[in-house]
Amino acid sequence: SYLLITQFVESRSQFKSGLVNHAFASALRTLLLDYQAMVAQLEHQFRLRKLSVQGLWFYCQPMIGSMQALSIVIRKASSNNFIGSAVLNLLQSQAKAMAGDHVVRSLLEKMSQCASQAYLGILERWVYEGVIDDPYGEFFIAENKSLQKESLTRDYDTKYWQKRYSLKDDIPSFLANAAETILTTGKYLNVMRECGHSIQVPVSENSKLTTVGSNHRYLECIKAAYDFASGELLNLIKEKYDLMGKLRSIKHYLLLDQGDFLVHFMDISREELMKKPDEISVEKLQSLLDLALRSTAAVADPCHEDLTCCVERTTLMKRLSTLKDLQTSQTVTSSSDIEEPISITGLETFSLSFKVRWPLSLVISRKALTKYQLIFRFLFHCKNVNRQLCAAWQLHQGLRRVDMQGIAISVSSLLCRDMLKFINSLLHYLTFEVLEPNWHVMHSRLQTAKSIDEVIQHHDFFLEKCLRECLLLSPVLLKKLEKMKSICLQYAAAAQWLISYSSDTTNSDSPNLEKYKQLKLRTPSQKLKVTSENAQVIESILKFEREFSGELESLGPILSSSSRAEPYLTHLAQWLLGVGRD
Repeated sequence: SYLLITQFVESRSQFKSGLVNHAFASALRTLLLDYQAMVAQLEHQFRLRKLSVQGLWFYCQPMIGSMQALSIVIRKASSNNFIGSAVLNLLQSQAKAMAGDHVVRSLLEKMSQCASQAYLGILERWVYEGVIDDPYGEFFIAENKSLQKESLTRDYDTKYWQKRYSLKDDIPSFLANAAETILTTGKYLNVMRECGHSIQVPVSENSKLTTVGSNHRYLECIKAAYDFASGELLNLIKEKYDLMGKLRSIKHYLLLDQGDFLVHFMDISREELMKKPDEISVEKLQSLLDLALRSTAAVADPCHEDLTCCVERTTLMKRLSTLKDLQTSQTVTSSSDIEEPISITGLETFSLSFKVRWPLSLVISRKALTKYQLIFRFLFHCKNVNRQLCAAWQLHQGLRRVDMQGIAISVSSLLCRDMLKFINSLLHYLTFEVLEPNWHVMHSRLQTAKSIDEVIQHHDFFLEKCLRECLLLSPVLLKKLEKMKSICLQYAAAAQWLISYSSDTTNSDSPNLEKYKQLKLRTPSQKLKVTSENAQVIESILKFEREFSGELESLGPILSSSSRAEPYLTHLAQWLLGVGRD
């Protein structure tokens, strides 16, 4: 056993063996000095002719058990080439196995304490400073330096927060239950350090991680360090970097909470947004957006300068199908199977974005911003449909003022009213049934959050819930709504036919207003005998009416069947299925 231990000490004292093996070898070297002292004393007794075989056996007994126990540990460590955590776990498991021999167990526990000193030094720097000082790769936390914080604002699939620092498989058994807390504590300190804040956990003599005893005081030190780091980082992000203010600004602009700037922007940018995505000048849109922001109440928002324009190249449906991490409620075909419209304009692909800087990018990452943009694009398109239908409704009201209410205008007016009721009901549901309630829930949760991880979790849950309840994760329903919005836009564009028809009538030499009054009083059989020009207009309107009513009726069964699994669809059904009943 002595020769085996001596060989182990010599081999593990080398540079490449790691700090734990160095400390273990140092403790073994101290034990060997005791062994050599025992041999010297036995030799002295032998020279004095006072040593018998029985005496030799008696004096060697204490050392025999210790050397044999250590030789077992050393054989296992050597054969498996253990370093770091593996050595500590081996010593602790052997100490537990020798519970019946108090002397040997105490020795192995002492060896474990000595070997863990270097390891605790690494741990102390991590939980008190957020620094990994691990020259031999023994620590149970790994750092991936290829992941940079800048990826949070660029890469949708970045794993910076999850993978920049991660746990290895070899964790010391005495730290296994606190491993996640240790990892998180260092991550929080590291974030503050990268913000330029050199915050260090206050360390007293009692909180130094010097020994690992049965009283578990080291776990209390780790918990205290976690509480301090968590509170400091949360305070930093909430107070200095004004997380809630940034989230409120994003709500104003991307969730259209305050839409006065949007009305002005849509007025001045309509000509540019009517172009194809490839032909749109993003720089021109940005200047128009800045003008709209400066001309409205948004100029008082300190974050309005962080708002930027962007124009996507695909429709909302296509974009959703490319994001594989979104949990849709139905099976979705591949993105290549989704049909793109023959021609799309900026009105379908326009979006807003927001400049987010570190450390707020931990919460408002590229993935979170993308989800905000998906909701914005859906809301923006609904607003555009609403504007077009309002313009068509104003045309009808203009015709009413000159008392031109023929059958075509009456039928068209009813259809326009139903379409407006549909799109307004949809917007009301999205705004007041989904976004506002969920925002208030998230806001209250963020006020009571205890750590940045809880903040991220609550924010991600809010976005996921909004996406689902806004129907963006229900491809069948979304496709149906997109179809109905398309019919509304086609009808709003075709409303110009009524103007042409009415203009032709008003330009005649003697407009007969009685003629239009009589049209309203005709029986169904008489209404079939209208002029061919009027009949053509009516047939076109009725075609839109049939398509719209057909889509609306087919929406009912889908909402009814889906509402069993998704209760929020009941509210949507109540709003939408009331359209046109009167």
